[in-house]
Amino acid sequence: MRKNRLVEEINRLKKEKRAVILAHNYQPDEIQDLADFVGDSLELSRKAAEVEADIIVFCGVHFMAETAKILAPGKKVLLPDLRARCPMADMVRGDDLRWMKEQHPGKKVVAYVNTTAEVKAETDVCCTSANAVQVVSSLPEAEIIFVPDRNLAHYVSQKTGKKLHLWDGYCPIHEEIKPKHIERMKKRHPGAEVWAHPECRPEVLLLADRILSTGQMIREAPKSEAREIIVATEVGILHRLRKENPDQKFYPAREKAVCRNMKRINLKKVYKTLLLEEPEVVVEPGLADRAREAINQMMLFI
Repeated sequence: MRKNRLVEEINRLKKEKRAVILAHNYQPDEIQDLADFVGDSLELSRKAAEVEADIIVFCGVHFMAETAKILAPGKKVLLPDLRARCPMADMVRGDDLRWMKEQHPGKKVVAYVNTTAEVKAETDVCCTSANAVQVVSSLPEAEIIFVPDRNLAHYVSQKTGKKLHLWDGYCPIHEEIKPKHIERMKKRHPGAEVWAHPECRPEVLLLADRILSTGQMIREAPKSEAREIIVATEVGILHRLRKENPDQKFYPAREKAVCRNMKRINLKKVYKTLLLEEPEVVVEPGLADRAREAINQMMLFI
């Protein structure tokens, strides 16, 4: 089926089944252009809860679809490819966090929203990359358990002065962005600002003019006086940045910063998912209730 025909059929099924399509900022260009809403994982999960629809087609990775299901338990949440998972989220399991809690009894747990429902259920409060500093600062304790991203934990610890007992997890895509990549791009574009995601290595963040989440990058770009910006995160966000800010130039810090899991979803898979209404993402109700409490605590900082 040709691309135009696929889009037509997807839109027909969407209307027929009262469905909405949500796409993460790292999704392929054609999926972002097709989606009803494009954003970061938490923005999309909140949209899933708010929007009037029976079916949510979540174009992202598994933990994001889980979070959408937790916040919208009455809606059917579909993920076009169940193999689309986040390696960092899968680096820590519920058993791992329970072990950490045993090692540090009584310590509060902050979990990055990039975690599974099982981990969220063992957490006191979740955080995003945008509000992690606020969340940790709000807790009276001087020592806190933080999972799973060691790079985000290092950044938060530097900003708050608190001791974080961290899990040795990381995003493979951000981990592979190194100072040499920033320096090379700065030589090519000497007047450009460097914007880096806080999942990047500490030595990369030291070279950044601004440290921003994907959602913050999208919001800050139209306000910025910078005409050229080197972006240290997954390259999928460049499509939206360029589309919404045609008078600015955006360059990838590393052209190979491509998340294969994010790129698993395509138009054919979205069409098949809507047609068959599968694969569906399901979260056990008791687990979802516990995870939802940690997410709701985070909402106070948004």
